[in-house]
Amino acid sequence: MNEGCTLPETHGITFRIQISVKELLDTDVLLKLLFHLPVNYPSTPPDISVNSDQLTRAQCMDVKDKLLEQAKKHLSEPMVHDLILWIQQHLKYVIKQSATFCNEETTLSKGKSTEDGIWMLLLHLDHMRAKAKYVKTVEKWASDLRLTGRLMFMGKIILILLQGDRSNIKEYLILQKTSKVDVDSSGKKCREKMISVLCETKVQEQHKRFQTFEVKEYSTLDELQKEFETAGLTTLFSEFVPPLIK
Repeated sequence: MNEGCTLPETHGITFRIQISVKELLDTDVLLKLLFHLPVNYPSTPPDISVNSDQLTRAQCMDVKDKLLEQAKKHLSEPMVHDLILWIQQHLKYVIKQSATFCNEETTLSKGKSTEDGIWMLLLHLDHMRAKAKYVKTVEKWASDLRLTGRLMFMGKIILILLQGDRSNIKEYLILQKTSKVDVDSSGKKCREKMISVLCETKVQEQHKRFQTFEVKEYSTLDELQKEFETAGLTTLFSEFVPPLIK
């Protein structure tokens, strides 16, 4: 088991753990787990992200849901180690159940995920050195997590506007903050450190729902403003975008 963590921040700490689970259909499954521990952990369960080259995205989401269910049983006591042991022992059953009840599970998860309604996230990035790779990564995350919205470039301003289920929005944030998506000045892969969460809020009736995720470039601030206005987000633009103009 490989383990690592980022330095503590005001919003908590993130653990990155890799475990190999054997004897699942005669093959090894490498699970890549991210546990984001909020500042009031363990009174509040961690946010969890699950990835594996051997599992489908739907199976990874099922594993994540089961881990979150287990986490609720361990509130007020350290739980990460217990969760790792639990998934090592139960992964094959979770995958088997996922395959057997695929349609039913999908319906249930959809019902559960929409309880909080659709949420919206506006991020500001300081720069992208490896732009092509970075853009491709953002597009993949948005697709995997069923998020819609825009990656917007206007001069030196870079904004990411996302809409989707709140749990998927949270998972996107974990990926964005903990994955090596860019390169530093020497060309070495690095995590995104210059990112700001400008706004995270529930989508209101007056807000237009984006149907797809698109990458767009704007030559003027007026063009960028029209994009926000068309989506019913004039207030969001006025409050957060003009201060970014230097």
